[in-house]
Amino acid sequence: MALLDESPLRTPARPRVRTLAAAALLPLLLGHAAIAAVFALVTAFAPRASFSVDGVLGAAVPGWLAAYQVPLVISDRALGALPLLPTLLLALLVGWVVAVAARRADARGPQQTGCIAGVVALAHAAAGLTAALLLDGPLRVDPLAGFYYPALISGAACVVALARRSEVLTGLSGRIDPLAVRGLRAGVLACVALVAVGAVVVVIGLVTAFGRVTSLFTGGAGESAGLFLLSLGYLPNAVIAGLGFAAGPGFGIGEVSVAPLGFSGGAVPAVPLLGALPSGPQPWWPALFVLPLAVGLLVGWALRDADESPVARLRAVSVASILVAAVVAVLAGSAGGALGGGPFDPLDLRAAALSLAMVGWIGVPAGVLAWFAGPHPVAAGLIEPEADADEDEPGEPDGTDEPDSPEESDEDDAAVEAADDTADDTADDTADPAADGVASDTDAADEDR
Repeated sequence: MALLDESPLRTPARPRVRTLAAAALLPLLLGHAAIAAVFALVTAFAPRASFSVDGVLGAAVPGWLAAYQVPLVISDRALGALPLLPTLLLALLVGWVVAVAARRADARGPQQTGCIAGVVALAHAAAGLTAALLLDGPLRVDPLAGFYYPALISGAACVVALARRSEVLTGLSGRIDPLAVRGLRAGVLACVALVAVGAVVVVIGLVTAFGRVTSLFTGGAGESAGLFLLSLGYLPNAVIAGLGFAAGPGFGIGEVSVAPLGFSGGAVPAVPLLGALPSGPQPWWPALFVLPLAVGLLVGWALRDADESPVARLRAVSVASILVAAVVAVLAGSAGGALGGGPFDPLDLRAAALSLAMVGWIGVPAGVLAWFAGPHPVAAGLIEPEADADEDEPGEPDGTDEPDSPEESDEDDAAVEAADDTADDTADDTADPAADGVASDTDAADEDR
């Protein structure tokens, strides 16, 4: 009975209510406080802005929704192209809080970690819905969007932060095809490398147009600080746009279209980050195609030894390409959107075209390299295997042995002669009585005559 009571198979208790409450409420409070602090900083530097605690806290509510990518409607004009940097920072905050909560509660397994993730996602969904319903005036938010956008982003952050403790990946890795696992890992590596490609393109643009970028910081300290924070918030969006430029489809802002093989100029917002946009086409732009090509070759090199069969390696390459295409489509779709219906609307990062381009840039070079750089086993029936050293030579008939040495041959001959002599003696002994009997009968008959 004592062994049964101390069995390690007993399911531990669920996380405590205090731990769940902390994991759910801390990201909400800290996120709202951080956004309010940024707004207070900008307001404090603005020369003609009136600062009030109530006003800052009230303005932070739609800012919090925008940080979770909830589209805003300002005077019946949609604003969907929202900065991605606050979204990434809030996702990191959620992940850090739930990871600490899970570690303190010693939560393990899909049931306990799923309980924490579900509570956090539900709390964010409720907060977003409440904020959307409370907004009134020229700025409005769709309540349904305010409900599911925060839930999706916070839930995804929880899944990533609790991936090891949930042990879901360990269970799936044992059930999924090993080739698919290798392909997924190579796809994650490719996504990281493609983000680096976009960052390199943005750096090149900022360096080559440094004078124009600095000239857009006009006005006082408050206005410059606001422009700097705005540019910093849209920096991840610019990285995705840089990736689209290097891959070929490019991007567009209103009537402006920028691509390596096509350029159409026009007016753009006076934001320092957009000062990196070129003023005209350049002949060296197609040379940037080498960057996504290098990522494709990197994936092929990573999968060159995934399996002995070249066809099986192509399956792993296909998995990696599909993962990259899906991730890039989501990122490009999130980074673009409506810009208030004005002359700069929309910010189009061409998600569909970029996703298809990634299939080509990743799948084709990775497939070629994985096919030719990996092992190639001998096809059955095409090439006969080599003969072993101890097998018979081609000219010898089957079942023949090598000739014996001279001593062994003499011994064998002597044994054969001895056997023949024995056989002859035995035959003579057997035949003599019969022969003697026949001879005696013949002599008796001659005497009678």
